[in-house]
Amino acid sequence: MKDISVTIPIREYGYDELTAEDRLLVDKAREASRRAYAPYSHFSVGAAILLDNGAIITGSNQENAAFPSGLCAERTTAFYAHSAHPESRFRAVAIAANGTDGNEIADPVAPCGACRQVLLEYEKLAGDDVRVILVGRDKIYILPSVRSTLPLAFSEF
Repeated sequence: MKDISVTIPIREYGYDELTAEDRLLVDKAREASRRAYAPYSHFSVGAAILLDNGAIITGSNQENAAFPSGLCAERTTAFYAHSAHPESRFRAVAIAANGTDGNEIADPVAPCGACRQVLLEYEKLAGDDVRVILVGRDKIYILPSVRSTLPLAFSEF
C-alpha cells in the first residue's frame, strides 16, 4: 500500500489586495448573484468569466420546480460564454453567493462537482490554466486552475 497526498494551492486575499482586473470580476460575480432565480433553495450564486478577448460574461443559478431541471451559475455562465464567443478562451472565473438570509456568505463557496467538470472542459479547450476566484464577504480564495479544484478529474489531460 502507498499513501498519496493531494494538496491544492489556494491563496487567500482581502478585496483590497486584488488586482483591478480581479476586483472587476469579483464585482461582476456579486452583481450576477443578485439576479439569480432561487425560489426553492434561497441560495443565490453568480459567476463571471473573463475571456481572452477581454469580455466578461456573467450568469446566475436558475432553479425550477421540476428539480433538477435548474442550472448552476457556473454552467449557465460557461455555456453562454462559449455560445456567444466560440473563438474566445476562458482566462478566469469568479463565483460569489448569497445565503438563505439574502446576505453575501462570509466564506467562499466552491462549485459543485458537475460545474467543476464543465469548467475543466473549457480549461482544456483554452489550452491553459483558468484561474478560479471564490468570493466570500470576509475573504477571497484564488486557485491557479480549474484542475486544482478537481484533482482526480475525469479527463483526457
